[in-house]
Amino acid sequence: MLAGFNNVTFEFGSRIIIADATWHIQPGERIGLIGYNGTGKSTLLKLLVGQYSPSEGTVERSRNTTIGYLHQDLLSFDTNDSILNVALTAFDKIMQLEKEIEELGKALEATSDEKILIEYSDKLHELEVLGGYDIHHKTEQVLQGLGFSNNDLQRPYKEFSGGWRMRVLLAKMILQQPDLLLLDEPTNHLDLPSIEWLEKYLQHYKGSVVIVSHDKYFLNRMVTKIVELYQQQLHIYSGNYDYYETEKDQRIEIQQRAFENQQDYIRQNERLIERFRAKASKAAMAQSLMKKLNKLDKIENAELERPNLNISFKVDKQPGKIIASLKHATKAFGENNIVEDAEAEIDRGDKIALIGANGKGKSTVLRIIAGTENFNGERNWGHNVDESFYAQHQLEALNVNHTILEELATAGSGKTEQELRNLLGCFLFGGDEVEKKIKVLSGGEKARVALAKVIASRSNFLLLDEPTNHLDLHSVELLSEALNKYEGSYILVSHDRFFISKTANKIWEIIDHEIKEFKGSYQEYVEWKERMAKANNSQPNVKSQQKEVKQQSQTAEIKTQNNKPQNQTSNEVQKLQKQLAKIEEQLNLLNKEKLQIEEGLSIPENYSDKNKFLQLENRYKSVQQKIDATNKEYEIVFEKLMEIES
Repeated sequence: MLAGFNNVTFEFGSRIIIADATWHIQPGERIGLIGYNGTGKSTLLKLLVGQYSPSEGTVERSRNTTIGYLHQDLLSFDTNDSILNVALTAFDKIMQLEKEIEELGKALEATSDEKILIEYSDKLHELEVLGGYDIHHKTEQVLQGLGFSNNDLQRPYKEFSGGWRMRVLLAKMILQQPDLLLLDEPTNHLDLPSIEWLEKYLQHYKGSVVIVSHDKYFLNRMVTKIVELYQQQLHIYSGNYDYYETEKDQRIEIQQRAFENQQDYIRQNERLIERFRAKASKAAMAQSLMKKLNKLDKIENAELERPNLNISFKVDKQPGKIIASLKHATKAFGENNIVEDAEAEIDRGDKIALIGANGKGKSTVLRIIAGTENFNGERNWGHNVDESFYAQHQLEALNVNHTILEELATAGSGKTEQELRNLLGCFLFGGDEVEKKIKVLSGGEKARVALAKVIASRSNFLLLDEPTNHLDLHSVELLSEALNKYEGSYILVSHDRFFISKTANKIWEIIDHEIKEFKGSYQEYVEWKERMAKANNSQPNVKSQQKEVKQQSQTAEIKTQNNKPQNQTSNEVQKLQKQLAKIEEQLNLLNKEKLQIEEGLSIPENYSDKNKFLQLENRYKSVQQKIDATNKEYEIVFEKLMEIES
């Protein structure tokens, strides 16, 4: 065991966080620590590292166990050192050794003392054993994996924003390779490529990892055990998040049945007691039944305690077919070009996820569409568009002297006070909390208020920049369900892949300073990207193949003009070459047909006509099958061609 709790109880004042909890972390485990916001997940991590002491029980840590703890409070650290040097502090011992070697080297230049030479050699050997010659390469590799460019590595740490600073500290922690890595919301400040890199890294991490995260997709791919903090107890599930959800539902169902059976048993016995109590001949039996009930271990009601209220968006008016369009949009910050002569259109019914790496300009494009960012080109609104924009900078527009409830009332929703309270409950503001002043709220709480205002606004077009930050897993699910029922259109920026997969029917990505559109869900987009990558790896450019084959066949003909078998080979090469060209032409036609069908499937009106929709869907499946078969045929012919020429 690396660390854990033995019968631990911990209290904040009169509030109990956990009661009589036991949890042992074993070597090599990858654990997801989950629970609703405010239940105390971060507190448990602080107990594990010794920042807090339990009220009762013991927190155990193996004497030789090293623990790395990534948390938001680390952002108070500041320095003028480059981010490379900050990350290199993970190797304190090696860095100290390098300084000693440098000093010994200078001493050797001044004298030829044999003792210094021996010490110098010993230190060099120690540096080699510790892997000291690789630390700069390793550090650069990890920083680049987390999204930093080569040019960033020598920039001062203090120049970077909070999210990028957190990446540097995450890099440092990864490089330290502690036996136990505690990560509190590690994906909050990462873009999609960096999250994918972190996943791959942690899957091969030799130590144990405990992750607090609201990213269901990340948890599913990362963890093999779930520890849930619920009703002051720790509930342990062996499996990923999907397994936990299924298993929890089954446990609750079993517990609920047992609870209901016990309640029936209690009611029956209470009726018997009531009936026999007044009769002297049955009084002893009544007393016996009462003692039996008093000794009964009561089963708790299994009803879930969670904010299961409905978040609902209301739309006042319907817009025209086109919501917004960009024409010849160009935007740059100094030498950093975001978009160049880009064009895009948002249509009624579009639910777009704008994805990609940080620094590509996703939030900038969102601001361009909203009309809050200057750029060269045109941005045109459609007819009757009533937009609402949620972004971090919207927090500054909140009236700090309002209470949360008063601020939500300014959204013009026409909702009653109780309806506003219900909505705020979904965003984790319950009871008297709605009377808090905006000025006393944390950044995360202000973000939730601003998002609640967007939902209450009755707009028919939403622009959402990282709406799931500061929400727990259940709140993310509630928000995604609400957006699915929303009658308007929206475009959102998010790094939460579960949220994107549940909400988007189109994917936008900024590639080569253009806005590229994929018509389909996030899962379809990922599968398409994988197919394209596979095709690019397995099928070199057709024209270059044909050119190469042609050159090889011409060379073969020159060398063997009077050789009949070689001439036959040359004829076969030419035949296969023509066959490849024909297959390629078929593929082009099929892909064009597929694109036309996809355009038809993207028109909302086609979904109202059941027969038309089924016809389009069947055509799409048929074309996809033909494309798959033609691709296989291409591979077979190409392999034959390579065998002949090898």
